[in-house]
Amino acid sequence: MSGGVDSSATAALLLEQGYDVIGVTLKLWPQDCVNRAEDKCCGPQAVTDARSVCHQLGIPYYLIDESAEFQKHVIQYFADEYKAGRTPNPCVMCNQNLKFGRLIDRANQLGADYVATGHFARVERAAGGRMLLRRGRDLGKDQSYFLFSLRQDQLARAMFPLGEKTKTATREVARHCHLKTADKVESMEICFVPDNNYGAFLQQANLVTKTRGDIVDIQGRVLGQHEGVAFYTIGQRKGLGISSPKPLYVVELDATRNRVVVGDDSLLARDEFTVRDCNWIPWERPAADCAVMVKIRHNHPGAAATVTPLEAGRARVKLAVPQRAVTPGQAAVFYQEDLVVGGGWICR
Repeated sequence: MSGGVDSSATAALLLEQGYDVIGVTLKLWPQDCVNRAEDKCCGPQAVTDARSVCHQLGIPYYLIDESAEFQKHVIQYFADEYKAGRTPNPCVMCNQNLKFGRLIDRANQLGADYVATGHFARVERAAGGRMLLRRGRDLGKDQSYFLFSLRQDQLARAMFPLGEKTKTATREVARHCHLKTADKVESMEICFVPDNNYGAFLQQANLVTKTRGDIVDIQGRVLGQHEGVAFYTIGQRKGLGISSPKPLYVVELDATRNRVVVGDDSLLARDEFTVRDCNWIPWERPAADCAVMVKIRHNHPGAAATVTPLEAGRARVKLAVPQRAVTPGQAAVFYQEDLVVGGGWICR
């Protein structure tokens, strides 16, 4: 329970359906952390709101310290990816390792059969026994993209009571139960990055230091200087600090040589890329090429593609129409209509 309206409504719905419910908030930051966004990510107000909702619903409430695991699996990963010239997706890693990793372990200790969250997604069991993941009915709030890496054993323990509901209907559930979080404003930013300024967060947390290097064009000609590849991402235009008669964009981040490569916008279009660490949901692995819609980032509308499974957990993605800013480190998630068939991490 994050202290927001979605997890509050989830608890209320489960009680209404007759489940024995326990409320849990994961404490993800050390108490003395100065870089935490205070109103999010287990900040004091979030904990107060979650505890208040549980008290109102008459269910037990636990605040569980998982700050060491969060630091290891989310924060350090976040910093390491940027230092390697990749753009991370910490929400996927948090779901995989914390909410459906450590929290399932805690559920076992508490004697709970399932872990329920406020995600807008749906899970079901197929006729053959495999668990399936589907988009939430409210496509504007669908969060299945962030859940693509969940294994079969994790999906089997997952419940998403909001999967069939819209955001408006979710707030109505909370209002009907007179929950204090009913009209709480939701945040669309990374929960642990104040003001959505990831560069400042990495420096203040002493996770990344400035390392000057060259900004070069695709011919290797030096155009200027940068302060570290960790502070740039593919497709970036603003903040380059160089002058040019035409707009220039980051087209590659070369962490090995500490170079930021810039070029014309046309250089950002790609029609093929490779993903690693694939997780397949309806099958252990596709038997052959499969036609999908691929999302190359959460707010991407999706593009038609053919996915070819490769060895060592990799796959090749061939796009029907080239897409802009296919970014290493981001998740590419594959859909067939509302079914999540799998996904992987975009390679450099």
